[in-house]
Amino acid sequence: MRDCPELGYQLLIFDWDGTLVDSIGRIVMAMHLAADACELPRCTDEQVRGIIGLGLPEAIRSLYPHLDDVDLAKRLRQSYSDNYLMLEAEPSALFRGVAEGLASFRAQGYRLAVATGKGRHGLQRVLADRGWLDYFDYSRCADETASKPDPLMLHEILAQSGVAANRALMVGDSSFDLLMAQRAGMDCVAVGYGAQPLQALRKCQPTLAIECFTELHAWLDGRASNQSVGVVLHDR
Repeated sequence: MRDCPELGYQLLIFDWDGTLVDSIGRIVMAMHLAADACELPRCTDEQVRGIIGLGLPEAIRSLYPHLDDVDLAKRLRQSYSDNYLMLEAEPSALFRGVAEGLASFRAQGYRLAVATGKGRHGLQRVLADRGWLDYFDYSRCADETASKPDPLMLHEILAQSGVAANRALMVGDSSFDLLMAQRAGMDCVAVGYGAQPLQALRKCQPTLAIECFTELHAWLDGRASNQSVGVVLHDR
């Protein structure tokens, strides 16, 4: 186990799609192709982006609230999964600064976790593609716990890690991430380059709002430095 930083947060928890990985366009296209395959009307790009972060069953119920045919809903989920896998034949790129930032956080002693709307199989596949199966200390997926914005997956990560909520930070690109963190009693960072624009995310009153992943590293370093001399930062 790596040593934790003496000051500030001990555990950094990241959403995956739209926060670490630039996969939003592929998610949108996979949902459109699934709708076509099931002879359902396509939702708008904006509507699909608005459900990213939810578990797949919850996302489909939100996009197609009047879809009462259980078999058709199941076909839609499977078609989405198949199309996303096809589109991910070449893995989506990490956002700028993510690889370097995560490596630096690990070197500084932070513990790292993923809390994602992906299923476990999907997360394991993308981690394996990057050689990251052992990179994160903890992870929770939507198909093994409650979907965001329910805070259960964060409660489970905290319980597994032994870290208190006030020593953990959630980083995400959707309102579901931010609301989940707040319901878990946890600080949160909104990133404005993913599924939802920063203007909308600010309504959730995140602890910090950033437009580039590299800003997170600078903020954490500055926060630790100021805490060491008794200064409290307010970034909302």
